[in-house]
Amino acid sequence: MIETRDLTKKYGDLYALERLTLKLDRGDVYGFIGPNGAGKTTTMRILATLLNPSWGEASVCGYSIYTGAKDIRRAIGYMPDFFGVYDDMKVVEYLEFFAAAYRIQGQERKKKCEQVLELVDLGYKRDALVTSLSRGMTQRLGLARVLLHEPQVLLLDEPASGLDPRARIEMRELLKELRSMGKTILVSSHILPELADICNKIGIIERGKLLFNGDVETAINQVRQQRVYLVSVGEQNASAAKKLERFSEVDHVELIERETQIRVALKNDQEDGSFLAERLIQEGYRLKMLKEEEIDLEDVFMGITKGITN
Repeated sequence: MIETRDLTKKYGDLYALERLTLKLDRGDVYGFIGPNGAGKTTTMRILATLLNPSWGEASVCGYSIYTGAKDIRRAIGYMPDFFGVYDDMKVVEYLEFFAAAYRIQGQERKKKCEQVLELVDLGYKRDALVTSLSRGMTQRLGLARVLLHEPQVLLLDEPASGLDPRARIEMRELLKELRSMGKTILVSSHILPELADICNKIGIIERGKLLFNGDVETAINQVRQQRVYLVSVGEQNASAAKKLERFSEVDHVELIERETQIRVALKNDQEDGSFLAERLIQEGYRLKMLKEEEIDLEDVFMGITKGITN
């Protein structure tokens, strides 16, 4: 559905995007991660045929960005980070205006507008002025607008930017609904834990270069240097920690959370820490907790990137 090969955008000596190669299949939800200025928006603008690359190839739904711009624009829904709205229109009038631009006519236009309002949970605001909407509602209205013509591919640039916690949760649930509908989605975001919840693939980009491209589990395994477990045996944590330090499979041990937990890092060749439970029980401790310390997308991002911007 989306494919790029050596896609590059250069401004003078500065590479905004450098030899980007990626592929999204039908139904993929691809999280595009990177700091400001990394090249995320540049990529989306090129795929939306709003910006010409310096060189390289890209296609959307099988259409080349060079020869199939009109076909691509019919097949995609592009939602930029910040977009203009017509404040003096009612919500339903705003959607009907864009539906007319998509050449959706008559009763079909009214039907489509009501359908997308229901999908983004703005039906109760259909007769409100756009200027009265909150930031979260405005974002949902923007998403409703790009869904009017039933696009196969969605390019969503920071859809959760500036939203409060409730609005972010609502946006995340909406993206899950779109995923269940089979849409192919390229979405960028700074709110990394929420991307992990909805994406089956991620790309980490920095200074225009794609540093990682694959599924979340592969990214976690790439960053994970060693297995780390959190253990608790209650009031005996201090003595248990000393015992754990003597195990040949353990690299180091520390007491955390005011000695309510023991953090146990295994040596690099150890893939499974379940033996910790058996050993502690053999030593006479009553095990209250044993779980592997989770690595999330924020850890992955920090582990792969270097914090360098253009």
